[in-house]
Amino acid sequence: MKDRIYTVTQMNRKVKEYLEGNSEFSNFFLKGEISGINYYKSGHLYFTLKDNKASIKCTAFGYKMKGIPTDLKEGDRVKIFGKITLYEVNGTYQILVAHVEKEGSLGKLFEELEKTKKELLNLGYFDKSNKLSMPKLPQNIGIVTSGTGAAVKDIINTARLRYENINIYVYPAKVQGIGSEKEIIKGIEILDNMEEIDLIIAGRGGGSVEDLWSFNKREVALAYYNTKTPIVSAVGHEIDNLLTDLTADLRASTPTHAAELVVPRKDLLIRELESRRNHLNRNLKNNLKKKKERLEVLGKNYILRNFYGSIGEKNNILISYEEKLSRILKTNLVKKKHQLEIRSEKLNSLNPEEILKRGYTITKIGDKLVSGVEDIEKGDNLEIIYHNGRVVTRVEEIKR
Repeated sequence: MKDRIYTVTQMNRKVKEYLEGNSEFSNFFLKGEISGINYYKSGHLYFTLKDNKASIKCTAFGYKMKGIPTDLKEGDRVKIFGKITLYEVNGTYQILVAHVEKEGSLGKLFEELEKTKKELLNLGYFDKSNKLSMPKLPQNIGIVTSGTGAAVKDIINTARLRYENINIYVYPAKVQGIGSEKEIIKGIEILDNMEEIDLIIAGRGGGSVEDLWSFNKREVALAYYNTKTPIVSAVGHEIDNLLTDLTADLRASTPTHAAELVVPRKDLLIRELESRRNHLNRNLKNNLKKKKERLEVLGKNYILRNFYGSIGEKNNILISYEEKLSRILKTNLVKKKHQLEIRSEKLNSLNPEEILKRGYTITKIGDKLVSGVEDIEKGDNLEIIYHNGRVVTRVEEIKR
């Protein structure tokens, strides 16, 4: 087997890719005791999590944005939620912390959340095949979020900057605390039943895990899933996936990002249309040029140049055929007429009246024709027919 030789950088990178690509090392809980904790002005938090046999370094970037407590101290027993990464410079691995809870606070909620996720996953609620496609050019957008927070302003401003003609409908809803789940669900249902709405953005800005928990509720997640209108989950957070992120048709990392994902830039659309128009014009000109060149080639064609002469020759040939046919028909008519006259003369010669005119007669006894003397008895009344009359006589004597 050929030796594999790596640089230190290459090896650290491979280990980093392995650790971060392994689902076992992503989105897990870890319990332990805090040691060597340091809050920095930069907004980052560093500490070590240990038990009685081992320790591991932990880092929480932007800890305030994640809602991580600011009063953690040495010896606190905590449960953290995060994933493993490797710091390539010195080859040490650490936990990137998304959430920290002091022992006994949110543990049960996270356990229930994981249980719900597994249940909905097995039922197919997260399947890509069930996701609706976003419209390419939405005209009317519905928003479900707090009516006074920064999220609604961010969505509206971003959407209007990208496409000022877009219409925006806002359903102001409570997005955290008691009753927030019902308001979010109601807002989604109302906008979903408006025929003019092309898509819905539902969410909020960042906050602590507690602030965002409404979007981890089963009934809210199912409201996202059951819409007939495409819906975007737009909740600003560092946790990998809220429950609504998984059941929505599209996930955005922040409300601003949601507007960027679903509203196209008008200037780019116009540029694309101009490009397509220019492309069509070029194609049209090229086609016209080819047709013109084809016509010029056909114009030089011998057959086309002598087209009318060819037609004249064809007409002469047809006229010759017509005359010949007429002569044949006339000849046949003369022959048929002569044959008819001959047959007519024969029929006339056999006409009884003509025979009678030549001196012959017809003799009858009643309705019976007399063909010879043997048909006559003495005393019979004979009817003798001439061409110009008839005679009735009685037989007195028969000579045989």
